[in-house]
Amino acid sequence: MNKMPQKIAFHTFGCKLNFAETSTIARSFTERGYEKVESKELADLFVINTCTVTDNAEKKCKTLIKQARKHNPDIKIALVGCYAQLRPDDTSLLEGVDFVLGNEEKFKLVEHVEQAYDNCYTVAGDINTSKVFSPSYSLGDRTRSFLKIQDGCDYFCTFCAIPFARGRSRSDSIENLLEQARSIAAQGTKELILTGVNIGTFGEKSGSSLFELLKELEKVEGIERIRISSIEPNLLTDEIIHLVHASKVIMPHFHIPLQSGSDKILSQMKRKYPREVFANRVLKIKELMPHACVAADVIIGFPGELDEDFRHTYDFIDGLPVSYLHVFTYSDRPEAKSSRFTHKVQGKVKKERSDRLHLLGEKKARLFHKENFDSQRSVLWEATKSKGFLHGFTDNYIQIKTPYNPERINKIEPIVLNNLDENGEFLIPFAL
Repeated sequence: MNKMPQKIAFHTFGCKLNFAETSTIARSFTERGYEKVESKELADLFVINTCTVTDNAEKKCKTLIKQARKHNPDIKIALVGCYAQLRPDDTSLLEGVDFVLGNEEKFKLVEHVEQAYDNCYTVAGDINTSKVFSPSYSLGDRTRSFLKIQDGCDYFCTFCAIPFARGRSRSDSIENLLEQARSIAAQGTKELILTGVNIGTFGEKSGSSLFELLKELEKVEGIERIRISSIEPNLLTDEIIHLVHASKVIMPHFHIPLQSGSDKILSQMKRKYPREVFANRVLKIKELMPHACVAADVIIGFPGELDEDFRHTYDFIDGLPVSYLHVFTYSDRPEAKSSRFTHKVQGKVKKERSDRLHLLGEKKARLFHKENFDSQRSVLWEATKSKGFLHGFTDNYIQIKTPYNPERINKIEPIVLNNLDENGEFLIPFAL
């Protein structure tokens, strides 16, 4: 009989929500006396929290498994999360994988390990019927924490497999989230990032709302910054925008998924809005907060996307004051309806369109930096040291760097954005 694991390593693929959940799973081990290690080479058990939003995410997971086994042949590997949930039979057959736990079961990984460490197995229940909300938040980063407020999605966009991996939309209560926020603040963490699958639907089934949650979180002592992660344009209400405008705590930083600037493609994606709704939200934000950062997600190469559709997307984004882009290349997800659509876009065409949108995104980011040049903003310095520099983000999400000084970590300081280095990054060259 093998000995129980003493050292556990973790790796997270995918979204901020996954990072919050990995941190929670890791705490369930350390609270029972296990040692969390950063290197998979030193670990007895390697836990991989998986992603399935693209086929590339799954390929990266398989590569990591091979690397882990190569460097540490005796290591046991647990796959948990979305990839494990959607394809439990396939993942359990991957060489070197010992445990496969779906999205509901992964929070009991420590119990599974203690009960059956020598008997590897797969558990992935029917997430579609789940009404369980598993609270999660990240700790360990002194400056910021990801707080899970919502899980699952009822939208079923034709390109997306996440509702099949995460189940229907469900939320935590405001009371529970306030208690978690106070626990996070007690650790000295200053910034809270609200995460979920579709956070704009927070509280819909219990009579509360994201707006009400934000108002209450503003009052938590010790939390000096709150960021809203990705929120659907049709769910970004005027009252939320006005609240951010009036708030000293909620950051002027919006992440709004567009996905396409063609109404034809939006309809085929089963998105809940025409492109005018997205434009209205961006212009409303910029009217009230000209300095605000507005990021957009875009998918290129959706089945049936013609040159004309792509041109509509490009011109639409080019004409809006968007600050930067996240560009995704469409890939079939077997569970998603669009995988059965005809008129697939060729790989070469998808690459050309992706390259063009990446260039547009770089242009938008440069313009946003130019618009903020000579302005005074506040920056929260993070703990990461890179090439002799300390980095941080302004309230409106511009990355800043300064020569490394550990005394500034986790401090919020006023700075003037008036010095760009040779790479186009804002540099504060002296101690404040």
